[in-house]
Amino acid sequence: MNTLYKRLREFKLSGIVSNLEERLTFASQNQIGYSEFLELLCEDEVNSRTNNSYKKRLSKAKIPSRKTLEDFDFSFQPSINKKQINDAYTCQFVRESRNLIFIGNPGTGKTHLSIAIGLNAIAKGFKVLFTGVGEMLDQLHMAKADNSYYKKLQDYLTPDLLILDELGFKALPNYAADDFFDVISKRYEKGSCIITTNKTFEQWGEIFTDNILASAILDRIVHHSNIFKINGPSFRAKNIKETS
Repeated sequence: MNTLYKRLREFKLSGIVSNLEERLTFASQNQIGYSEFLELLCEDEVNSRTNNSYKKRLSKAKIPSRKTLEDFDFSFQPSINKKQINDAYTCQFVRESRNLIFIGNPGTGKTHLSIAIGLNAIAKGFKVLFTGVGEMLDQLHMAKADNSYYKKLQDYLTPDLLILDELGFKALPNYAADDFFDVISKRYEKGSCIITTNKTFEQWGEIFTDNILASAILDRIVHHSNIFKINGPSFRAKNIKETS
């Protein structure tokens, strides 16, 4: 058995290694044939690899919290079309390299919805990355100091779905528009984005302090996108009132 386990580990069949003794006992007690026994071992290996792949993608996604669609109170935000959100939740937009844009005041559920959709995309096998807009732009700017900018840029181009949270929440430095444009233009029609923002499209020129670049960014984002404008009150304000 030691030799067998060694061989299985050499072939990187960790799923079979973890379940072999249990499967041998089960096969003996139930008089399982060789073919069925082998099928069980293969199933264990597939399940193990699927689970490990999910854990790796979840870790790399850097999603800050666990939010589900079931936890979202649509009755509190009637301006949101629940059917359209459910359509987005299928992640067909990721397969089509389309974008989602959530526009609304702070606390209206934009990040909650983006996280819920992102987690489901991971469960469906997609590579996802969640980042605040300010954090991404800081990382890209710092990478220029050691000439690793294009390597760092790849971190934001590789995922099937890039979630950019809180665009416009903080003032951006002058260099930000160029770097943001780099990400958006290189992902255009190649990968999906979810963008949450508290600014209307008309205010994006103020965000980037460059109307021409803001227009170019908008043009690429909006071209293939579903836009959700949330006009309701803040969930956080509601929770404060309920606990006071």
